[in-house]
Amino acid sequence: MRRQTATGGINPAGSSRALRLDPLSLPVSFDAQDVRADGGVRRIELHRERVVLRRAVHGMRMAINVRVSDFLGIALRGIDDAQMLVLVHRDPSLTIPLGASSDRDEISAAWQLWSDIFALPQLTEDKACEPAPRRRRRNAIRARRPKFLVRRRGGGALDPANVHRDEREIIARN
Repeated sequence: MRRQTATGGINPAGSSRALRLDPLSLPVSFDAQDVRADGGVRRIELHRERVVLRRAVHGMRMAINVRVSDFLGIALRGIDDAQMLVLVHRDPSLTIPLGASSDRDEISAAWQLWSDIFALPQLTEDKACEPAPRRRRRNAIRARRPKFLVRRRGGGALDPANVHRDEREIIARN
């Protein structure tokens, strides 16, 4: 009988299973794929109130701490013949995989459970991928006068009572 180790030729027990996290056993720590990180892997710590992402980019180690309430919701995405649950963030690089399965009943039950635990809405794939509408900003500076005109008085309408058409002022000089 051979030993089942990571260095041996046999895969460890459970390695053939798809990614599946248990929401009832939080906090959980796991590795996920990250194309920008060194080695292509990032470490994720998932708690009920926060998520900590640890990765190294070009040798610089970083940890990103994000509140769970900052995420948009739990989305169900289709991949090939299976479906995947992800914790969706506005920034796609902060989106976190939660589980994948080809069993529709199992994935829908997990979808509901993750949504209840994090108190986040369940998002469908089309709603999760749709970009947010562009926010229009009001430009406060646009309504201001240019700096060199601030020193001058603003022009107002002429008051007809102050204008005398027929009278001319006579200046006497000695």
